[in-house]
This record gives sequence, C-alpha cells and structure tokens, in this order.
Amino acid sequence: MANYDKYIPSGLTLDDSYAIKILICYFLRQIDRPITHNQLIEIATSAGGVNYFTFSEVVAQMLETGMLLEKEIDGEKYYVLSTASWEGANDFKTLVPKSFRDRILSAGLKFFAKLKNDNDVKVSVSKMKIGYSVNCVCTEGEVVLMDLKLFAPDEEQANMLADKIVDNPADFYAKVIDYAIENEEYDPKPEEVSDS
Repeated sequence: MANYDKYIPSGLTLDDSYAIKILICYFLRQIDRPITHNQLIEIATSAGGVNYFTFSEVVAQMLETGMLLEKEIDGEKYYVLSTASWEGANDFKTLVPKSFRDRILSAGLKFFAKLKNDNDVKVSVSKMKIGYSVNCVCTEGEVVLMDLKLFAPDEEQANMLADKIVDNPADFYAKVIDYAIENEEYDPKPEEVSDS
C-alpha cells in the first residue's frame, strides 16, 4: 500500500467521525493508561487536525456504544478502551493517515511528560537582599533527588533560568549529575615565571 501521508498538509483537519474514533482508539492503545476527558480533549485539539466540537461528539458516541469505558480512580473519571476497541485499534489504524497518528501521539507524550514534570519539579524565583534566588527541587515520589539554589543578579535572568529548567527538567537534572560525576579536583600546573 502506498504511503500518501507526505502529501497531507500539516494544517489539514480530520472531520470524519469514524476516522476520529480510530484515532482515539489508536492513541489510547499506544499510551496504555487511563486518561481524563479534559486530558484527551486537550491532547487531541492541541495536536491540531481535530475540531473540538466534532471530537466531543465522537467521544460521547464512543461512551454510548461501549467503545470507551469510564473507570473511576481516586474519585475522578477516566477513560479506558473496551477490549474490542483495544484489539481493533491496530487493525484499523492505517485508515487514518500516519501524520494524524503521529501528531496526536507526539502531543500526548509531551502532555504527559509536562504533567510528570509539573508534579516532580518545583521551580520558584525569590527576591533576595541582593539579586534573586532560583530554587529548583526535583522529586520522585517521596525522594528528593535534587534541591538546588542558583543566584541571578536580576529578575529577568532569574526568570530566564527558571524557564530553561522548566522546559526540560529531566535533561537539566541529568546534566547536573553528569557534571558532578565528571568533576575533578583542581590540580594546578605551576609554571615558573622567568625574568627574561
């Protein structure tokens, strides 16, 4: 089968309810985790290509027909796929252009990474007597992995530092650890100064 995805413009929208159902099933199978209504809507509409109102109607139809099931976790309603939807997700995925599948999956992965970072990384900026302090606390569950304070001479630089940490906290943490591991004791190489 030929791949025509390269001819589909990135601004093209998916408005066929059958294709949107397949897209939802494909996405939920790929992420393999329960998802709230708001999370699903945010991911699908932020990925572009899916109209909010059409998407909302399709989700309602899927709940009505049993393709999507509601599961309560800690008092909040989540969506999961029915067994038939789970099994059919891979069988029918090729009926939706790969570009749409890639967009929603990429948006979902970014969304859940940000959600995890928001829970695991706290960054704040505090004014000090002189300058500002950028405080970064990285946790995993109950364990504090890193508690770091950085000095910035002004608020603009402090906010820039905070934003850079928040953009990719896992990479920031990894670089701090790498630097600490590779750091070596200062070993000066004395050179004699001559009068000539």
